[in-house]
Amino acid sequence: MTRATTDSASVITHADTTEVAGSLDRDELYIGGRWVPSSSDARIDVREAATGEVLACVPDGDTADCDAAVEAASAAFESWSQVPVTDRVGVLRRFADELAAREDELATIMAREVGTPISRSRSVQVGLGVAVFRTMAEALEALPLEERRGNSRILRVPAGVVGAITPWNYPLYQLAAKVAPALAAGCTAVVKPSSVAPLAAFAVADIADSMGLPAGVLNVVSGPGREVGQRLATNPGVDLVSLTGSTSAGATVAELAASGIKKITLELGGKSAFILAPGADLDAAVAAAVRGCFVNNGQTCAATTRLLVSRDDLGRVEARVAELVGAMTVGDPLDPSIDVGPMASAGQRRVVLGFLESLPAAARVLVGGADPVSGLEARLAGGYFVRPTVVSGVDNSSRIAREEVFGPVLTILTYSDVDEAVSIANDSDYGLSGAVFAADDDAAVAIARRLRTGQVAINGGRFNPMAPFGGMKKSGIGRELGSDGLEEYFEKISLQMPV
Repeated sequence: MTRATTDSASVITHADTTEVAGSLDRDELYIGGRWVPSSSDARIDVREAATGEVLACVPDGDTADCDAAVEAASAAFESWSQVPVTDRVGVLRRFADELAAREDELATIMAREVGTPISRSRSVQVGLGVAVFRTMAEALEALPLEERRGNSRILRVPAGVVGAITPWNYPLYQLAAKVAPALAAGCTAVVKPSSVAPLAAFAVADIADSMGLPAGVLNVVSGPGREVGQRLATNPGVDLVSLTGSTSAGATVAELAASGIKKITLELGGKSAFILAPGADLDAAVAAAVRGCFVNNGQTCAATTRLLVSRDDLGRVEARVAELVGAMTVGDPLDPSIDVGPMASAGQRRVVLGFLESLPAAARVLVGGADPVSGLEARLAGGYFVRPTVVSGVDNSSRIAREEVFGPVLTILTYSDVDEAVSIANDSDYGLSGAVFAADDDAAVAIARRLRTGQVAINGGRFNPMAPFGGMKKSGIGRELGSDGLEEYFEKISLQMPV
């Protein structure tokens, strides 16, 4: 990594969004309840997605920093695991309140480092993070930590020290999805945020510090996955590793964790299908399909990026999709009027353009494509923008239909009947999410029951942070969110009592 400059960030004012002037740089890691310098002198440049310029720099932590954080978490575990449930519930709710109070600041940071349009950054990037802490408090209150089964008393006990490896696309929400259940269960945690978007993790550490969270309960170590992330997977002091990221990263972590027989949860890639069934309200379905694909500029593992339509409806669907996507505005994510912002990094932009530059001959680009976005302000010339794109004319064997693009690209596929639609939807290495839009809810549910995927939106049903989230096949292992996500952070002990 390169060494970043330490120039202060300038004041940014756009419409109703204002960020306080001052540097966003971070010079220290949060380990053992203190801000401490990294053992490495290297720094990570965090770049602004809309301009490509350096937004901040953070420590490029190493294995020594990781080991120190694990040691601190291990030392804190005994006392934290014995803290009463009511007190842990209070901590979760305090985190939610503090995050909500910093909504504007956090939303602006993630709009800048990830590229999420500011309105969605408030409601999703920050709002979901807040919701996870609140709903996890509710789940903990409702979950019995002891139960009787015959002559046995079954205890739920915290799994231990958690290594939480978080992604760049939803840096706060995904941190919450790991840290909230870990703290709720009585575990301690070491968080390794993505180097692309690490700033929210430091903000959470600020909150932990200001709250007086006991030393070592939460630690944050920024640094490369190949060093800090892999060390979390192999450090003998870590009991559970939770990763959200690519399928290849998940495979690496699973292999490394296996040598220590560690518990793992993996939330990985997706190539989810949206089945538009015959007889559905076509306009409503297409609008839902577009929302489901292009949220967070397409940088969403659960995005429904394959739109499956009846051959009889293809012409009407193509026209309506092209109209909706063609009307999307692309630009500065701090502008409340824009629909699609930039990719989070230059590397991700190259990946997305690589797909669009290697489409099969049969592919028809209905809107968008690999050409540069036109009409951007001069200051955005170095940003990581990609045109919102719709591709049709391909089948499910094509690369664009099988691999995760992770950008603003929707692929339309056709089917002859519902049986073929289900077959195409299930013909994927992934099984993370999906959607069905039919004439009524019962018809949609009947189709959804046949899908091999972890979550299905029925006729536009909204995401629920209390429902289990996770995948089948190469989309992962285990579940996050709600009581199911909380259960992942417990082990069970059976006490065989005298009759």
